[in-house]
Amino acid sequence: MTYFLAALLGVIQGLTEFLPVSSTAHLLVVGRLVGYADPGGVFTVMIQLGSILAVMWLYRAKIVAVVRGLPSDRDAQRFALVILVALLPAVVAGALLGEYVQTVLYDGLRLIAAALIAGGVVMLLVERFGPAPVVMDADKIPIRSAAGVGACQVLAFVPGVSRSGATIVGGMLMRLDRGAAAELSFFLAMPTMVAAFMYQLAGLGEQLSPERALEIMIGFVMAFVSAAIVVKPFLRFVRRSGFALFAWYRIAFGAALLASIAAE
Repeated sequence: MTYFLAALLGVIQGLTEFLPVSSTAHLLVVGRLVGYADPGGVFTVMIQLGSILAVMWLYRAKIVAVVRGLPSDRDAQRFALVILVALLPAVVAGALLGEYVQTVLYDGLRLIAAALIAGGVVMLLVERFGPAPVVMDADKIPIRSAAGVGACQVLAFVPGVSRSGATIVGGMLMRLDRGAAAELSFFLAMPTMVAAFMYQLAGLGEQLSPERALEIMIGFVMAFVSAAIVVKPFLRFVRRSGFALFAWYRIAFGAALLASIAAE
């Protein structure tokens, strides 16, 4: 049963990490529902790496092209600068607030539910009333707009907000096309999640025990596979249909969570 739950949570992590619905909220809520114990959060930290590697694999050609072009290609240098500028606010906020978020905010189911609902409402408003897009390619985002997206990503430290949701909405507010905003969110996820993974891994220490190796491996593989499956279809879907479906899902999930809390 433990291995089944590890596989289930791995799938949930992979499916929700890059969708604007908050993987953190899903893992916390489902983990509590099924009674899955994760001492020190080691399982959650390790399966996130599966999601990171999946999106890096999908965009490996772009990553290799940027890395190779850094010494002489101005487009590659500019794209790297865009990602760096967008990353910095989260790095600073993580250094200042990381411990508080994990020890205090992650225990507040009402806060998570409220963040899910508020995020869904904001997504609907931006979809309906947001500025007309002028940037159709994530490579072409202005540096100042990248800083704005990075500032929005800081909101994702509140569990339930969603890192991808915050960066996608930020991108749309910065006048990126839906698809470009989603793709920028993927590229920004790579260094952001790697940095978060390394920060959390350093604090795990003795929690990384050989006895949990198979459990972690199952979750890791399922997170990798499910993330690899969902990213490209998600990008096609939002280019065609927008984010309203995800916004309404967030609102329904948040409302159901509040109702279950009230019924206890």
